[in-house]
Amino acid sequence: MTLLPTWMRRALLATAVMNIVAAPAFLPPAGSLRAIAGFPEGGHPLYMTTVALFVLLFGLGYLWAGATGHADRLFIALAAGGKLGFCATLVGFWTAGALPLRAVAFGTGDLVFGVLFASWLLSERAAVVGREPLASTAHVDAGGVRTRAPR
Repeated sequence: MTLLPTWMRRALLATAVMNIVAAPAFLPPAGSLRAIAGFPEGGHPLYMTTVALFVLLFGLGYLWAGATGHADRLFIALAAGGKLGFCATLVGFWTAGALPLRAVAFGTGDLVFGVLFASWLLSERAAVVGREPLASTAHVDAGGVRTRAPR
């Protein structure tokens, strides 16, 4: 787990609210809400409910990470990929004429958070690359205790 900077905690908390509030809009009875956003109104209830569940679960994950101030890099990578992938999907369907521009506009929040998460990952990677890994300098002493090797 990685300790998160304040700006990243705030971004996670903000996207948690966004996801938790948006999740019910993907439930089957919320077709009119999806229509307002420019998304397709219908779909099989199984798929719509599954999408709502994933949006809600990720929202709760963002809430947990933002509240605790700790997150696994893999979770943040999945978050960035999911948000950027959703935006790319919206743009692709808009380009094909299957969605109105307002659907893309509704996805701009995900674009912003996806870019923030990706930039944090890149900055963390740069910081990790600059550190010397413990595995290359660790050894086990006579008592079986793992310690850093003397220099």
